[in-house]
Amino acid sequence: MLLWRQFLMEWKLYSRDRAAMFWTFAFPVLMLLGFGVMFKGGDTPRLSVVWVKPAQLLAKDEALLKTLEKFPTKLLALSPTEAEAKWSRGETTVQVEPTTDGFRMKVNSYLVAQGQMTAQVVQQAFLISQSELQGQPLPKLIPVSMESPGHAKSANYAAFLLPGLLGMNLMSMGLFAVGMVNVSYREKGKFRRLAVTPLPKWIFLMGQVLHRLTVTLIQTVFLLFVGYLVFGIENHGSYLLLTLVMVLGTACFMAMGFALSSFADTSETYAAISNLLFFPMMFLSGVYFTLDAAPKWLQQSVIVLPLSPFLKALRAVFNDGSGLATHMLGLGIVATWAALCFGLAVKRFRWA
Repeated sequence: MLLWRQFLMEWKLYSRDRAAMFWTFAFPVLMLLGFGVMFKGGDTPRLSVVWVKPAQLLAKDEALLKTLEKFPTKLLALSPTEAEAKWSRGETTVQVEPTTDGFRMKVNSYLVAQGQMTAQVVQQAFLISQSELQGQPLPKLIPVSMESPGHAKSANYAAFLLPGLLGMNLMSMGLFAVGMVNVSYREKGKFRRLAVTPLPKWIFLMGQVLHRLTVTLIQTVFLLFVGYLVFGIENHGSYLLLTLVMVLGTACFMAMGFALSSFADTSETYAAISNLLFFPMMFLSGVYFTLDAAPKWLQQSVIVLPLSPFLKALRAVFNDGSGLATHMLGLGIVATWAALCFGLAVKRFRWA
């Protein structure tokens, strides 16, 4: 009964914080809807190419333009002056300019990942157009299909994003809803007052844990429901395995929040400490995009951060319907983080 009352008290305090309610429940849904709509569809993304219109269109120019229409490119024909203005504003990824004896192509060094891919497509179109002009048999391109690692034929970015948002929600819950709240309680003297009350410490801590768990459950179910309703995203794997991965991630990030809170006496100090982990994990762990264009050492090093292996396992189960056998090392890293952070939190916990 005492634990139940503490649990309800945690919910009452939490529900009065409108900002926390928004960032917990509304913001992830808005992110899913926003990015999901922007990148919705199963068509291959079209690569943007600026075509500088020559004074006279030659046969080689017509052949290349005709061939580029067969590729997933979006051609924008501009005059030399317009093309230079667009390039100067940094809005061009790849620019192709016909010359008297061929073509000249420029790739924006600030957009090198997409630019290199686009340049390769233009080069393939050029070789095919040259074969056609010389009357040679046209080479057949290898058919391409968009598939996930689990061979699900889907190019839906929202399906990739949804597990990433689930992972980021767990991390935010642990670092901010757990860690920040405990630092705030200690800073405002609430812990000292609680220490002299008949309320057992374990009741207070367990009330927080149960409240965060229910928030995570509601948050997850709500996001999955919106993903299914709007984008048709479904869980292709075992709900048992999905639950196990989510429980492990919840335990890890809650323990991390408790552990980090023991190193800060003020909310400002905790914000600086927690952000040292939050931002690297959010940007480097594959929440919104993969790191396939990043250096190899960076792709391999982020595996030591718990969010990266957690998301790999979560996407494997949810998106591809696979098991966890190939992700045991990653899940072991998450479990190690959970155990170390929990041990550190217990050792350093204090009421004042």
